Amino acid sequence: MNANPDTASQTRSFTTVFLIEMWERFGFYGMQALIVYYMVQQLGFPDERATLVWGAAAALIYVAPAIGGWIGDKILGTRRTMLLGAVILSVGYGLMVVPGQSVWFLFLSLGVIVVGNGLFKANVGNLVRKIYEGDDSKIDSAFTIYYMAVNLGAMISQLLTPWLKDYVNSEYGNGLGWHVAFAVCAVGLILGLANYALMSRTMAHIGSEPDDQPLHWGKLGAVLAGGVLAVFASAYILQHEGVARAFVYIAGVVVIGIFAYLISTSHRSERAGLIAALVLTVQTVFYFIFYQQMSTSLNLFALRNVDPAFNLFGVHLWDWSPAQFQAFNPIWIFILSPVLAWAYTHAGKAGKDLPIATKFALGFVIVAAGFFIYGAAEHMADDQGKVSSWLMVWGYGAISLGELLVSGLGLAMIARYVPARMGGFMMGAYFVASGVSQYLGGVVATFASVPQGITDPLQSLPIYTSLFNKLGVAALLCTVIAILVLPLMKRLSETHHSAQPQVGSE
Repeated sequence: MNANPDTASQTRSFTTVFLIEMWERFGFYGMQALIVYYMVQQLGFPDERATLVWGAAAALIYVAPAIGGWIGDKILGTRRTMLLGAVILSVGYGLMVVPGQSVWFLFLSLGVIVVGNGLFKANVGNLVRKIYEGDDSKIDSAFTIYYMAVNLGAMISQLLTPWLKDYVNSEYGNGLGWHVAFAVCAVGLILGLANYALMSRTMAHIGSEPDDQPLHWGKLGAVLAGGVLAVFASAYILQHEGVARAFVYIAGVVVIGIFAYLISTSHRSERAGLIAALVLTVQTVFYFIFYQQMSTSLNLFALRNVDPAFNLFGVHLWDWSPAQFQAFNPIWIFILSPVLAWAYTHAGKAGKDLPIATKFALGFVIVAAGFFIYGAAEHMADDQGKVSSWLMVWGYGAISLGELLVSGLGLAMIARYVPARMGGFMMGAYFVASGVSQYLGGVVATFASVPQGITDPLQSLPIYTSLFNKLGVAALLCTVIAILVLPLMKRLSETHHSAQPQVGSE
């Protein structure tokens, strides 16, 4: 593969990847915005079951890329595997278009999405790295723009699909709006694939070694057969809560085992960096428990206890669809990312840039503030148990800033502390750890499950605010832990950097 193409060629290749990633995230977050509501409102799931099913599905979705990355590197090729994943994802969203109320059919559809995401997610990010391979000065900025693609697709779909669902249901009834909204998610993937087909020549020189070889149909058949088995296995896991719990906990033990093995067998010069990566990965796991509340407890809180009216200076502008509040996360990411990037650059030039561990601690403080904002809803609600939609604006603002300080730096942390020879493997382990915490976040959300007989917002409000205040306290405890490990992280970082070869050395 050509590692150092000219800048124009890099830009064209990156644009191709940027667009297919944007459309893929459009599909995924459009589905995520509605899936918990769909289970509760359309399929009649209790809150607890809906949040646990989505927590388990999110865990599987995050675990799957660890396998998909290996398939891309060793079996089919990074480029081919990414495209295969996009096709399978479009099929998964297409299955959700089929009207009906079969729970097993929903789980099979989610299983297809798990497989598609596993094949797509690890490889599309790897393609970005390969485009700029040998040009480290551009990698950071490329991944920053790539992260914006994720949030651009998420923002558009999270605003569009809830509105479309409500509009179609109000005009045609019979729950048709749900399936029309899921159809839009599938169309997003199809548009992404069509766009890639038009620009595929820009990617001809990018990929892994198998991409340079003729397609091996036997290997493709084996991957597809394994994918079918994974679809049914995923559906079975989602159907059985005990199996899902066991799967997630086993995955957590595997991640700890991977770290322990690599730390014990690594060179002495690598050990400090790996221990530092382990500490920060554990902190990231805690963050994702908070993050998972956006699509679970906060989403249901918006449905039951937030006034949809959006007023500015006493003037009513429009009404939100409750699921649209999730779009505030990518909106705030768009607003805050350039500000943080400027702050990091300015601090770096002044020699005052904060260590990643310190940024993690600061992130948890801000996450705590976000949940205390939500917890204050009990004192800000009107006599009907409803709070202003502005509460969602500012609460999401705090949690999103915390995301940029913790989750947004997670992959950078792996790149900084993990040796290149095990970087891909550890990136997979990081995603698995994130998947474990997504499930744990679903478990935490069940503490705000509203009994099915309760419909009065005045009764549901204290159930939600109790959880939000407890999460605020938990985030403060995470802050204390992050601060306590700062001296250890400083020593590990210094040891890691002193062990690295210096520029110009033999």
